[in-house]
This record gives sequence, C-alpha cells and structure tokens, in this order.
Amino acid sequence: MFDETMITISYEVTPLTMAVLSGKDDKGSRNTVVLEEKKEYTVHTTPTKMIDEACKFFGSSLKGRLEGTKDISRITHKAPIAIDPSSGMYFFPTASPSNEECSWIAHSHVKDIQSIGKTKTEIIFKNGRRIIINVSYGSMMNQLQRTAQFRYSLDTRMKILKAAIENKKKDKE
Repeated sequence: MFDETMITISYEVTPLTMAVLSGKDDKGSRNTVVLEEKKEYTVHTTPTKMIDEACKFFGSSLKGRLEGTKDISRITHKAPIAIDPSSGMYFFPTASPSNEECSWIAHSHVKDIQSIGKTKTEIIFKNGRRIIINVSYGSMMNQLQRTAQFRYSLDTRMKILKAAIENKKKDKE
C-alpha cells in the first residue's frame, strides 16, 4: 500500500500526515510511527513531542494551541488542536497528551471509524488505510465530533475577522 517505509531522526508534520502514532521499537523504547498518504516513517521521539515541534514550526507550542482550544471551545481534556488552520491541519489526541501512549490523528484524513469490541476502534482513512487503536468507539466518536465543532468555531471566527478587514478596506476607499 505504501510506496516507501523509512526510519528517520526527525519528521515535520504536514497536511499529508494522517496520524502520529505511539509505538515501541524492538528493545521496548518509545517511538513514533507517522502515517502519510503514501509513506510511513518511524521516528525516535514521542508523538506528543512531535506535535509540539509542529506547533512551534507554525509559531506556537502545544501548550499554546491547547490554551487556544480551551478559549474557543472550552474543551479542557484530550483537546483537539489546530497546528495550522490555514492548511487544515487539525489533530486530536487518543489519550491525554501527557500519557506516553497518546497518539494524534489528523481529523481531515478520517473517513470513518468502526467499533472493534468494547475497547478498540478501527480508523478508516480517506486513502483506504485502516488502523486499529486501543480506544473505545465512544471515546473516538467524541473526539471526532469535538474536533469538528472546534474546526467550525475557529473557521467561523476567521471568516468574521476576514470580513471585518475587508469592510474596513472598503470604508477607506
């Protein structure tokens, strides 16, 4: 399914990133498996550190993005974040970001989810890739819905601001 699978020292989250998954290497050390639309990478860091670095690349931090989510939507636990709203990079955690098993899923790449028993969920991505995670269907559905609501709220704010700026420009003309 993938054109390429590789191990790398670093990775930059992009709009092609579908998931940043917690994993372990052969020796039991934590690592991250990054799924892209056509590639897969293994990176020797934690998913939450990788997400924090992605936030910093776009001028904030994970802490700052979480505070922003709280201000906009009042979500305080397992909050979704906008790494870069202009390119549609909204991710949600599968557990508390302080939990070493926390993975991050790109909202825009999720096509569907299905229950696998009481404690697991299958995520079906838009490109057909499927993964099973150790999170209940109810929790995953909640994360998807909260992320959609957050995206809508932030997008609405940005549209209102853009319209206000356009109106001010017209007033000056």
